[in-house]
Amino acid sequence: MKQLILLRHSKSSRDEDVADVDRPLAPRGQRDAPRMGKRLKARHAQPELILASHAARAQRTAELVASALGVGLKQRRTDKRLYLASPDAILSVVAAQDDACACLLLIGHNPGLTELVNRLLPDLALDNLPTSGVVAIDFATTRWKDAAAARAKLAYYDYPKNPAQLGAES
Repeated sequence: MKQLILLRHSKSSRDEDVADVDRPLAPRGQRDAPRMGKRLKARHAQPELILASHAARAQRTAELVASALGVGLKQRRTDKRLYLASPDAILSVVAAQDDACACLLLIGHNPGLTELVNRLLPDLALDNLPTSGVVAIDFATTRWKDAAAARAKLAYYDYPKNPAQLGAES
């Protein structure tokens, strides 16, 4: 069994004077990322590896979520292929991971993440994975390279404004 946790980067600034890849998190993003990290921890998420796009907003999200989860720097990596990646590109990155890793947390961007979720979990029918939104998927496989074709099951879906979770975090 493999678990892939997809997390869209937290809310970023809309400063038009900054290149897209360099946009930092907005104040809301700075609040939501650690909040979602705490929710992941409450769900007993134990990613052995956190992969993030090289975009500033994805890197800062990774830093804040990792801190909330108690995941160290050795378990965090940057992968430039995740920047504005298509579902196929994301799956290619996933397929290349070491099978010793049972749980992978991947931080990236829309529209690729939403499209990937809908490909893997069509019954979820997700319109848009919101910023800081998380979709955890369990795959009936022991090899990452087989994940795309393996039976996928929703473990959980959460996002900052989820009414079922508001007030639940400490």
